[in-house]
Amino acid sequence: MPSTLAVFLVLGLGLSQRSSTQKQMLSKPAIWVRPSFMIPKGRSATIGCRGAGEAMEYQLHFEGGLSALKRPKSSPVMNWVKFPIPAMTSHTAGQYRCSYRSGELWSELSDPLELVVTGLYDTPTLSVEPRSEVTSGENVTFHCQLATATSTFFLLKKGRSSRPQLRYGNLRAEFHLGPVTPAHGGTYRCFGSYNNHAWSFPSKPVKLLVKGDARDTTFAPTEHTSSDYWDSYELTTGTQSQKDHLLWNHMIQNLIRLGLAVLVLVALMGFLLEDWLHRRKSQERAHRASHRGCRRRLSTESPG
Repeated sequence: MPSTLAVFLVLGLGLSQRSSTQKQMLSKPAIWVRPSFMIPKGRSATIGCRGAGEAMEYQLHFEGGLSALKRPKSSPVMNWVKFPIPAMTSHTAGQYRCSYRSGELWSELSDPLELVVTGLYDTPTLSVEPRSEVTSGENVTFHCQLATATSTFFLLKKGRSSRPQLRYGNLRAEFHLGPVTPAHGGTYRCFGSYNNHAWSFPSKPVKLLVKGDARDTTFAPTEHTSSDYWDSYELTTGTQSQKDHLLWNHMIQNLIRLGLAVLVLVALMGFLLEDWLHRRKSQERAHRASHRGCRRRLSTESPG
C-alpha cells in the first residue's frame, strides 16, 4: 500500500506542475464599452472587461498607465467587471486596455479600446452630391465643412455601417462613395476632429436613398461593422478564437483540479483502508493471544 500511495503522490505532483504551467498561459481578456465608443461630453459610459473563469482581480489601463482596480463579484457565471465613467470629457477620452489576475499571475493586456468624446466646439454641415436620391451604380460625394480650424473629418452611417471614414482637408473634406448600391443607403452624419479622441458636435443627418436591386450588394462596404453613439451597442475587442481559447483553458484547469481531487480522495481512502486492516490484524492477534492465555490458565487449574 505505501508504494501505491507513493504512485498517487507522484501523479498528483505531475498534474500539479501541469496545472501551474497551464495557469501561466492566461488568455487575453475582452474589453468593450456601453453605450458606444463615441460619448457626448458630460454623458456617462461603462467599460466592461472579461477574463478567464478564475479571474480574481482586474486592472484598467488608460493611455498606458494604471487607471482603476476592481475585483469581480462572487457569482461564478458573471466573471467580469464594470469600470464606470461618470462624465465623459476630453480628459477621459483616449485608449483603454484591461488585464486580469489569476492566482499570482497577470494576463497580457487586452486589445485597445478607443473612446471618443463628442460635442466639442462647433457643428459641421454635411451635404451630398449630386443629390440625396440616386440610382444604383451612380457615384456620390459627401461634403463635410466646419468653420472651426480643423483638418480632420469623419463620416459615419447610422446603424450598421462601415467604420468611421477618415478624410483630411482644409476646413472641409470630401467623402466619395460609389458605385453605390442600396446597401449604401441610410442616414449619415459627419464630425470635425481636433485630435484622435476629441470630436465636434455631429452634423445634421443627411439621408441617402439608393434605388435599385436591393439584392445586389457587390459594391457594399466591406469594412467591419459598428454603430454610432445614437445607437447603443457593445464594441468588443477580442476575437471568437480568443474566447474559445479562454474557455478551453478554463475547462482544462477544471479537469486538472478534478483529477487532483480524485487522486487525493483515492489516496485518502487507501490510507484509511490500510489503517483499518492494520487495526483489524492487531485485534485478531490480540484476540488469539488472549484465547491462548485462557487455555493455558484452564490447563494449569485442572486436577492431576
